[in-house]
Formats: sequence, C-alpha cells, structure tokens
Amino acid sequence: MLTTSIPSLLLFGAAVVLGQMASPSGLGDSAEALAKQPSAPPPGVPSQMEDCDPDRVGFELITGFVLSAPNNVLESIPGTLMLSDCLESCQANESCYAVNYETGLCVLFSTNADMATGALTKSQFPVYTIYAQKNCLAVKPCERSWCVDRVQNYRLASHVKGHQVVNSRQECMELCLGETEFSCRSANYNNATGDCELSDMDRITLAGTNAFQPTKEFDYMENNCIEEPTKLCEFKKLTGRILKTVDSVFQDVGSLEECRELCLNSPYRCHSYDYGDTGEMVCRLSHHSRATLVDIQEPFLDVPEAATYELSSCYNVSIDCRSGDMVARIQTSKVFDGKIYAKGSPNSCVQDVNNSLEFELHMGYDDLECNVRKNGLGRYVNDVVIQHHDKIVTSSDLGLAVTCQYDLTNKSVTNEVDLGIHGDIEPSMSEEVTVDSPNVAMRITDRNGDDIMSSAEVGDPLALKFEIIDKNSPYEIFVRELVAMDGVDSSEIVLIDSRGCPTDHFIMGPIYKSAQTGKVLLSHFDAFKFPSSDIVQFRALVTPCMPTCEPIQCDQEESTGELRSVVSFGKRRRRRSISNESTSSAREDLLLVQSIQITDKFGFENETNPSPSNSAGTSNGGETAFMPSGSDAGICVNMAGIMILGIVFVIAQVAIFTIWSLLWQKKRIDHKLAADNMSFNVSIPSGLNSKHSDSLSKLYTSGYAHSRRF
Repeated sequence: MLTTSIPSLLLFGAAVVLGQMASPSGLGDSAEALAKQPSAPPPGVPSQMEDCDPDRVGFELITGFVLSAPNNVLESIPGTLMLSDCLESCQANESCYAVNYETGLCVLFSTNADMATGALTKSQFPVYTIYAQKNCLAVKPCERSWCVDRVQNYRLASHVKGHQVVNSRQECMELCLGETEFSCRSANYNNATGDCELSDMDRITLAGTNAFQPTKEFDYMENNCIEEPTKLCEFKKLTGRILKTVDSVFQDVGSLEECRELCLNSPYRCHSYDYGDTGEMVCRLSHHSRATLVDIQEPFLDVPEAATYELSSCYNVSIDCRSGDMVARIQTSKVFDGKIYAKGSPNSCVQDVNNSLEFELHMGYDDLECNVRKNGLGRYVNDVVIQHHDKIVTSSDLGLAVTCQYDLTNKSVTNEVDLGIHGDIEPSMSEEVTVDSPNVAMRITDRNGDDIMSSAEVGDPLALKFEIIDKNSPYEIFVRELVAMDGVDSSEIVLIDSRGCPTDHFIMGPIYKSAQTGKVLLSHFDAFKFPSSDIVQFRALVTPCMPTCEPIQCDQEESTGELRSVVSFGKRRRRRSISNESTSSAREDLLLVQSIQITDKFGFENETNPSPSNSAGTSNGGETAFMPSGSDAGICVNMAGIMILGIVFVIAQVAIFTIWSLLWQKKRIDHKLAADNMSFNVSIPSGLNSKHSDSLSKLYTSGYAHSRRF
C-alpha cells in the first residue's frame, strides 16, 4: 500500500502540470519559443471544427507528451479523476481543440499540436501526461471516449493488409476507421512519403513479439474503436508496480473482483487495473499495459506491497447451431497459435490454428469422428478443448461444453403461415461450461462384483470391476488395452485389445455393463498367474463418454471352431496410427492399475517364490535351488522332494525285478505253454498258465501303478 492517500497523490500530479504551464523551462522550451506561439488558431481551422457535425468529432491520444501553449489555455479543471470526463469537457466547448490530462488535472486548449508547431514535447517526471487532440473526421467514429492512440516515431513492422498513399496523417487514420473488408486495428503513416499501411493487428494482439519497433518519420495509430472479446478473460498479476498516470479512478469499490468488472466494462479498451494501492477501496483503470508503454520512460511507480493486474487474453465463444452441424467460433484478443478439437477425438476432429484471432471448429451431427452426442429431444452436446501448445495440455488451456437445442415440439398452425425454412435453423440455446473428467476405479472382485479380492488361487472365479465413483456423473466408460503383467520380469499378456475385444475368451471374457447401473463394467475371468511371480498386475485404459458408450461386436471362437458374435464395451479408434493412438490416450484416457496375489495349487508346501534377482532362498526349512537352463528362464526345483521320489522309485523297481524273476523260474519248470492266455503283448517263454498271467496283471495295476502315481 502507498503511504500517500489518493487526494494528496492527485494534488501532486496537478502541481506538476501547473508548474509546467507556469515555467517554460520546466516544459523543455525556451521563453522565446513560447512567445512565438499563436494566441489564436490559424485562419480556416477554427471554422472547420465549428462546422463539424458532433457525430464526426473524435479524439486521438498521445501518451507521454504535453502541449506547452500557456497563451492558449482555456480552462484548468483540477480534481478530474476520469480522462473521459476531460474529453467530454473539451467536446462540449467549441473553442477547445486539445487537452492535457494527468490523474487529477484536466487542461483545455484553444489550439493543438498541428496548429502550434513544436509545442508538443515529452512530459516530465515524476508523472507522465496524456495529450488528446480533437479532430473532425470524414467517417463517423465509435461512441467510445477516444478513437485513436498515436505513437510518434514508431511502426508495426508486420501484418500489413492494405497500402495506400494519402495526403495527411488524419486521412490515413480515417482509412483505418472506415475499413470494411477486414478489421483494421492499426495503421502506419510515413510523414515523408505519405504511405499509409493498414493492419489487422496491433500492439496488444502481438504482445510478446518484436513487431512494434522505433522507426523515424512514422506515426503509429491504433484503433480504439475495434471490438475485443470480453468473456473468459485472464489477468496476470504484476507485483510491486503501479502506473503513475491512469485513465479512471473509482472510489468506494467493494472488492478486487468489482474493480476487475469495471475494467472489462469500461468505455475504452481497458488493459490493466490496480486496487487498494493508492487508497482504501480505490480502483484505478488504464488502457495501457507493459505492451503499450515501451516508448515511455519509467511509466511505473515501484511499490513493493502494490500490484497491477494486466489483461493477458480474452475469449468470446459462440455456437452456431445449423441444420447439419454445430460450429464453435472463437474470437480472442491475443494472437492464438495452437489447436481446437473435440475432447473425445483430438486427432480426427481438430483444427490447427496458426497465429490467428478468430478460428472455428465444425462438428457434424452425423460425423462419428467428432463424437457429437444427442442428449434428449433436439439437444446435441459436445466437449471442445482450446489448447495453446501443439502437443501438451497446460493450465492456460480451456475446456468448453457446447450445446445446441432445437425446438422439435408439435405446434398448431393456421392458413397463410409460411412454413418454409430459409437458411440454417436458428439456435434456441447455447451453453459454455467447463467439463471435468470422471474419477474411475478398477477393482478385482468376486463374480458378483461385491467382495474386493486381495489374493486368490489359480482357477478361482473372479471379475474385474470398473466403476465411476461419482454416481451423478453424466459419463459412462469403455475399456480397451487391458494388459496383465507379472511383478518380476515384466512379462505381460494382452487380455482386451485396442478395439475393446477379448484376445482369448478362455482367459478373459468380454466386458459388459452391470445390471444395476451403467456406471459399472465387469469382466469375468478365472484366476491365473505368471510362472515367475505370485503378483499379477492389471493395467487398462478407460475412456469416458457421454451420455452413453456404444458397445463393439466381437467374434468369439467356440470349442467346435465356429465363431459367435458377442458384445463388449470397448470402442475402436478410427483413422489413427498406433503411435498416434498411444500419444492421444495419454492425454484423453484414464490409465488404471490394480494388483492381486495369486498362488498356485501344486501343493508344494515348501515352495518359495524366487526373488527379482533370481537368487536361491529357503523357506520353512525346505531347500529351494534355482537351476539355470538353456534359455534365460530358470526352473525352480525342490531338492528334498526329488530325493524322496528317487528312493521310492528304486525300491519299486527292485521289488518288480524280484517278483519277475520268481515267476520266470516257475514258468520254466512248467512245460505247458499257455501263450493264448497272455493278457499283454510281450514275448514270454512257454510253460506259463493263465493264473500267472492274472498275477502279472495285478502287479501292473497295484504296486507298479501305485508307485507311478506316487
């Protein structure tokens, strides 16, 4: 806050100007030069202003200059807090041709800088003065307080839209004010050659560039009558500085927000304001900002506790609801270089914008790529994003929900009523709001979607549940690119492909809506795991859509080899390469991750999962060794189990060999061959009977088989 109250600050400014008027040396002119100033306007000029239609009177401003003509002072009005009031006082006085204005003082003159050559000089510190000259124009100016800002010896060096040689600076000014083929925002006039350059840009729209350059013999003129956007405006805070001279001072303003609204609704193009820094509840407005004060020396007063709020950019959004499409038209106050696109289709329904102040996006009702949704009878909605950067979304970007409403209700008509439709259907409603994406959770549950599972065994019936947390959300969701990964060596398997269809119906079924609500999706599967880890991690891309999501038809192969069509809630992205799709998904889709621990059913009580480093470990006294194989993968073997199994196998083999030897000796004693009673296709010597064959069969179905089962 300044320690000086606002009245004392205003009186200080008034003293400076009056001192300049009283002291020729303070104005930078000699007394001899001032003595040569005419006491009355030259012949012919006054009669031109006297005969001028009041509707043709317009003011041009030069900031940082003061008219030094004390013999032509008509009136000094101290305590003037509004530049517009000072200009109105001059316009009401037929003898007034120019004014000097500082915050708190207005001085009226009976001459101007064109009449009194050399009388216009740079204003002195610590404040700067605004000089305004009254002109009789050939075209009708706007109803704003002034129509032109002029900067001497400066030129806008680009974006020239028209060129013509004229006889005077005022004629060049009138060409810009009367231009109808394009919006003329500024003009350059060469005082030596008479060249007049018209442009559709100005210092504000090209702020941050080097287009505005000092150039001798040129006058830069900026059209204050141009219409600028006043909605969706963003102001940036400039800490520690306030302007020395402002255009308007309002007292008893209740809040910073009220001061901001005064700026946006001012009778001129307001580009900055400060609040409460020059007095309690004092709001000061100015048509200047850092972009328009590059030619002024030290225009700001350094006050650590103060702040100036400068207008960064504004956007006017309008929706044109036509018979076959909706068109979002954007007008901005600063050159825009980026893109505008439908939120659900950033690559297929997009318009690239290159250094433009006006741009638009067409979204056809029958264009699937633009994803226009029907929401009720005659109501169509879509989400639009205005993105400044070409690749990433930043905090400066805007999200808009646009709506077209058509009246399709029945109506009673009588004769002589023209029912023909001429041109496009007029819109009955348009809306502009910001839309946030829904919060979505992925959980592993039982088949009913109720109990959340943190662990399971291979083969357990489970389900993946995708749910929108906010029950009142207008969105629904679809799922694609569902991948299962292990927790060790990043092995993965695709369960739901990019189209939204299952890749293997024996592992993961199609995704379907819950019977209770459309906000929940489920997919059944039997628990499975990877060989190298008990942890299975699921990763999926979930995309919101509004008001409903359309399912996709997938082909499922039956065990007989026949194909059967099933419905899955995924959606195929058209006209998009895989690389583009992944880039887009990171921007518009929700990436969900969930894990579960799944154990197998092999019954190895002492089995221990290998660590990520593939090192050996022990558990419950059992010994586990990692045995390398020919490939990068390894086989985990329980050594104690192998030793026991080997001993049992050897004992079984010895028993079988002993029994076989006894039977063979007995058969050799028996001289009677019973080959036709043999039950097995083996070569056996003669002399065996059928009962011994039965014994051999029992051997294979008892001990041997038992040992194999073990």
